[in-house]
Amino acid sequence: MCRLFGLTAGTTRVHATFWLLDAPDSLEAQSRRNVDGSGIGFFDPFGAAELDKQPEPAFADQEFVREARQAEAATFVAHVRLASTGGRTVQNTHPFDMHGLVMAHNGGFGELAQLDAQLGSYASLVLGDTDSERYFALITQQADAHGGDVGAGIAAAARWIAARLPVSSLNTIVIAPGELWALRYPDQHALHIIERPAGPGQDPAGRPGLHVRSATSSIHVPELHSAPSVVVASEELDGESGWRVLAPGELVHVGPDLSVRSEVVLPEPPARLVPIGPGNPNIDT
Repeated sequence: MCRLFGLTAGTTRVHATFWLLDAPDSLEAQSRRNVDGSGIGFFDPFGAAELDKQPEPAFADQEFVREARQAEAATFVAHVRLASTGGRTVQNTHPFDMHGLVMAHNGGFGELAQLDAQLGSYASLVLGDTDSERYFALITQQADAHGGDVGAGIAAAARWIAARLPVSSLNTIVIAPGELWALRYPDQHALHIIERPAGPGQDPAGRPGLHVRSATSSIHVPELHSAPSVVVASEELDGESGWRVLAPGELVHVGPDLSVRSEVVLPEPPARLVPIGPGNPNIDT
């Protein structure tokens, strides 16, 4: 199954190298189990979306490694893909950008023709073949219908799909300059969050920066000292104790001031849940 990562430091531009490459369970490590594509999305200093993505696993993609080391931004979203809907092409590789937002998705749903009909003119935003990009177009449509409220758009889009289409998971991360939204729905895939204040962290030697322990490694990250941040990810990327898993149907919004607001916006399961497991059709992307 695909894996998601999102990071916001509010209005402070930072590097995401630790999470993407160096953490005990980094996106690069997860790409060895999700080999059909990898990508990083962020915004330049002027607020324009930047995407670096290829239909190759992150561990074998020097462009991913280069961007993970060099990119500096206040918000990031990254994704490693295990494909089902749509072939291995750049157009089908996450993340996607539309109308000043960047999005990645973990999960899947079927009967795409119904969604295409609902999208109307917004179908022109879809450049590839995936359910994920169509989901993003629906989020964009619904956000516009709600006066530009991205959180309301995510909730409305997920409700529309959950009521009408067979669904395995609609887990998603959406970013704008200085803001991040994350939805976990329903309960078949986890999505975790951790809030990190600036400060010395857990280094027993008292050095400034973040000191991370796991069962197999210990890493000191001095550049994560000065800026607080919030991270959302499919897996707990390190051995810290502050992670919590989002509740099914929970939508989180992290603002430019790093305030975290959370609400369960989809309390009911999908009308047609597709269980994930051996013998079931794979619509998980």
